[in-house]
Amino acid sequence: MKTAFISHPDTMLHVMDGQHPESPARISSIKNALLHATFKNKLQFFDAPLATKQQLIKAHLPAYVDEIFTKSPKVGMIKLDADTAMGPHSLEATLRASGAAILAADLVMQHKVKHAFCCIRPPGHHAGPGNSAGFCIFNHVAVVAMHLLTQYAIKRIAIIDFDVHHGDGTEAIFKNNPSVMLCSTFQHPFYPHKGADSRTDRMINVPLAAKSDSQSFRKAVTNEFTPALDRFKPEVLLISAGFDAHSQDLLANLALEVDDFAWMTQYIVDQSSKHSEGRIISCLEGGYHLQYLAECAHAHIKILTESE
Repeated sequence: MKTAFISHPDTMLHVMDGQHPESPARISSIKNALLHATFKNKLQFFDAPLATKQQLIKAHLPAYVDEIFTKSPKVGMIKLDADTAMGPHSLEATLRASGAAILAADLVMQHKVKHAFCCIRPPGHHAGPGNSAGFCIFNHVAVVAMHLLTQYAIKRIAIIDFDVHHGDGTEAIFKNNPSVMLCSTFQHPFYPHKGADSRTDRMINVPLAAKSDSQSFRKAVTNEFTPALDRFKPEVLLISAGFDAHSQDLLANLALEVDDFAWMTQYIVDQSSKHSEGRIISCLEGGYHLQYLAECAHAHIKILTESE
């Protein structure tokens, strides 16, 4: 089976301002990197559908979902919080992003593809039950996790988040849900200034100091994630795939390289073979240096396509 690559032109229409690093160019840089990829024939391309309100309210408060639909501007731009804005096409973009994750789950669970990568924006892992934050409006991995739990009778899901920022929205949504584990590496102290003191047996938060390198990152993942995943035995692995821990990223200060993201992807593939029948759904989160975002995503997708 092939690996699904799911995106939509609407993801390019969301803008927060002309100079913002969370820009449409992030999507085009990844797609351009795949034009001549040796593994392109192992990908199957899909357009993302729009997520519905009914799907969103499984992860978010209904009042919050209604608020986002109501506030969506026909012209101009509105601020949802200090870091997150919406323009006339932002609602469609974030609905396509959550819709991509839901389609990915359906394709994987129905054995139509092997794995799935959702090339989407805006990102999602800072969005909580009833709030936007950190460029995120709806939390796509949370929406797809709830879709899996309710539509496919999955009982245990692990979300692996290697974005440089802690997925505080994901933690807030699932901290009291025994069916979901979050394994998260992140720079600390750093935005969103959460996660370092809220670890539990299912919220495996692993803070890393600024300038942490490959050795520190790989040791943390191996020593902290592996025993937790072995105990939990997830039936599906979801990935919050942020590539902003790269050494050249504009918004952070970790020191990972492209090879580290390839290594991390192979680690997840190995864990999925051990626990979850190879089921992996990956959703793009951060990554703001266009060249290295493209190189890291390319390496990530390549490993997904090569796994058995």
